[in-house]
Amino acid sequence: MKRLRVVVVMIEPPLPFASAAARWYYVLIRGLVERGHRVTAFAVCSNPSDVEAAASMFPAAQYDLRCHPIEARRGVAAKLETIRRPHSHLFRDGVRRELASVLREGYDLLHLETLWSGWTALDADPAKVLVNIHSLYAIDDANSSFVDIRTGLQRALRKRAERNLIRRFGTIAAITPRLKSAARKIAGGKVPVYWFPFAIDPALYRFVPAHERPTRPIVSSIGSMNWRPSYSAAVRLVTRLWPGIKRQVPDAKLRIVGWRARSMLREYLDLPDVEIIEDVPDIRPYFNDSSVLVHAPDHASGIKVKIVEAMAFGVPVVTNTEGIEGLPVRDGVHLLVSGDDRGIIERTAAILRNVPEQERMRLAARKLIDVQCSPARALDAVEGCYRDMIARYGGGPRKQDCDSRLTTAV
Repeated sequence: MKRLRVVVVMIEPPLPFASAAARWYYVLIRGLVERGHRVTAFAVCSNPSDVEAAASMFPAAQYDLRCHPIEARRGVAAKLETIRRPHSHLFRDGVRRELASVLREGYDLLHLETLWSGWTALDADPAKVLVNIHSLYAIDDANSSFVDIRTGLQRALRKRAERNLIRRFGTIAAITPRLKSAARKIAGGKVPVYWFPFAIDPALYRFVPAHERPTRPIVSSIGSMNWRPSYSAAVRLVTRLWPGIKRQVPDAKLRIVGWRARSMLREYLDLPDVEIIEDVPDIRPYFNDSSVLVHAPDHASGIKVKIVEAMAFGVPVVTNTEGIEGLPVRDGVHLLVSGDDRGIIERTAAILRNVPEQERMRLAARKLIDVQCSPARALDAVEGCYRDMIARYGGGPRKQDCDSRLTTAV
């Protein structure tokens, strides 16, 4: 397709081993630039080291990546604004002003990653805005029990904000078919909705050879405990699943790794053969030292990136139907799936005792990831959506603007 002037807004810097969303951003920004598009990417960030890492991976000579710190806001007015516009605190005045300045220069498409980036585009032409949805409270809160009036109000306002943003812009995309279906229902047929396959860069994931795998059975749970689905999956594992697994595989060890893991799971720190590790600088060694990843979240929309990564590294996975959302996997071929505690316990214990089956599953899973989560496949879908958008609104900025900006891809 022709080279386009694309402006991207993200909620994290594009890094291959940072947050779950950042892995996709890394693929997206690199891929768009490699395909010749002129991209200006905005990212908000709370970690200065991530900004430095992103600047190293995306040098200014080749990329136009602009990282803005997340500004802390306090006071009643700030709290009311956050309640009225959930997550809008991520995008404060500095990033909004700079984004507006870039858009005034002319652009073909404004690509927003995650729905909450939509707060930056309320004044943009809706026909030129694409929003890619990674999760929806409409799904995640669907079966949440009543807690108190404040929590109930927050949930209601989040869902209303989701609905209003989805209906505001000209094009919606989602990273799983389930999210696509939910977004289409919310949009009411008035907004076209696309599916972008989730992608990582498989070349960055070293498949662990058999001779380097742990000799002692190690059951792992890996994920940020700040995210409710990861936290609930970890609590389910340590309280309901681990005792049954341990009875069947007495020499097994449980290891839980993730952001704020020790503080969020402090009541389980002293359990025998249970190790809880938090805030590690590099998660890769813990995948390398895992016999099996057990991750069974509840009511969690979107791709479970830790499952994708485990399959890429060659770690067998046991999960539930929530865990395989958006992945074209086959139970018993690429991973193991069960809908109840007993089934997860039995299948985890069985795979721990069967090393040849682990090897067969590891190889099949990695082969699937190489094909289904490849950057080329996802970027083809993104560009196909871009083409449709351009066709619908009749082209980008004025021709002279395009010609002056697109002579050289950066």
